[in-house]
Amino acid sequence: MADRTALDSLIEMGFPRARAEKALTLTGNQGIESAMDWLMEHEDDGDADEAPSPPSGRPSGPGSPSGGSDRPEAPGGAEGEEKPPLSEEEKREQTKRMLELVAQKQRERGEREQREAVERERQRRRQGQELSAARQRLQEDEMRRAAEERRRERAEETAARQRVREKIERDKMERAKKFGGAGPQASSPATEPGPVPSSPSQEPPTKREYDQCRIQVRLPDGSSLTQTFRAREQLAAVRLYVELHRGEEPGGGQDPVQLLSGFPRRAFSEADMERPLQELGLVPSAVLIVAKKCNS
Repeated sequence: MADRTALDSLIEMGFPRARAEKALTLTGNQGIESAMDWLMEHEDDGDADEAPSPPSGRPSGPGSPSGGSDRPEAPGGAEGEEKPPLSEEEKREQTKRMLELVAQKQRERGEREQREAVERERQRRRQGQELSAARQRLQEDEMRRAAEERRRERAEETAARQRVREKIERDKMERAKKFGGAGPQASSPATEPGPVPSSPSQEPPTKREYDQCRIQVRLPDGSSLTQTFRAREQLAAVRLYVELHRGEEPGGGQDPVQLLSGFPRRAFSEADMERPLQELGLVPSAVLIVAKKCNS
């Protein structure tokens, strides 16, 4: 059974009697310090106040009642001998020492819990930093991909503009080759009616005598473009010039355009694009209107 002196000291310190008896019994009555250690370790146990189960196989002494005896067995087998009771000064000293032990245990537990809290906070911050770094890497990858996409789009746009310029140059060279030798033949009929300028009011001046043509193009947004072309250039050159200089549309794409003349009202067809400006009556100057081509 529990040591009576240690039991009284634990009870005076505020521990429940059943819990104090259980602590002394399970520590083998090795002293109040061992019991204190057990009480501190099992402070939160739900069954700490339950009576300990008796050890199995322990023979009961002859003559002892079936319910057990509350009297401790004295060392050496002497029945009835008990330890001398502690004086009041010894009790106070022992109580003081136990209270200091309890305070020390509580401080150790508080420090341990604080270290664990610090470690948990350190892990939480480390995980937050890793998550932030991963998010930053993801944003950098997205920005890098967006920059590469913009560079690719600019390169494609530059290449497309270069192709348009090259096409214009090729068209100019082809027109120069095509109409270069026909100039003297085309101008010879103009010299034949020269001796009869009797009625200049009835017959307009011949447009083929002009080498250049000044074209003003009105765009759908109200702005206009003005450029000088050779009289023998095809109308397709004007359309290419408009497509190259009309600027970006809000949608980002470029719709095909159709050229119209104002007076008289006329929509130029694809066949007209291959005809020279002088044959279309646009020499020496003309005003054209740009309209979006309707895809049927």
